[in-house]
Amino acid sequence: MKDKIVKYVKEIIVFIVAIAISANIISFYRSNDLNKEALSISTVSLLNNTLYKVPKNKPILIHFWATWCPTCKVEAQNIERISKSFNVLTIAIKSGSDEEIREYLRSRDLTFKVVNDSDGQITQRYGVSVFPTTIIYDKEGSEVFSEVGYTTTIGLWLRMWIAGL
Repeated sequence: MKDKIVKYVKEIIVFIVAIAISANIISFYRSNDLNKEALSISTVSLLNNTLYKVPKNKPILIHFWATWCPTCKVEAQNIERISKSFNVLTIAIKSGSDEEIREYLRSRDLTFKVVNDSDGQITQRYGVSVFPTTIIYDKEGSEVFSEVGYTTTIGLWLRMWIAGL
């Protein structure tokens, strides 16, 4: 009996590792289509009708998401946690009116900065076609990391920390 349990645990671990490796390979492949140019956003209008000026000489995480995206819903709390310690700007793509997005954020206790990209122009400029997509820029505004798909809080935190070195 003990041998069977050990065998099943090993199979589960191998399966999880295989899935993680596959997800990273897919993310790497999909991120090749992203715009690799320097950060081109300097000032944007947020949902709360304030202007947000992207800080100079500090890393920033730009997160593309949608209210209709199931993976984005799962990842939203990771972005929320990161936004408490680092500069984070999120772009909501084709997710409805400003009020609909505000209600979505309220219902999930999310407070990160959001731009409503209702026509998809910002998203298109960055070459984003899969959601969620996260791009991290260093303090000089150069892209240092990009991730297509789900990312953990610790993964985001480590990438932001490295971007700030």
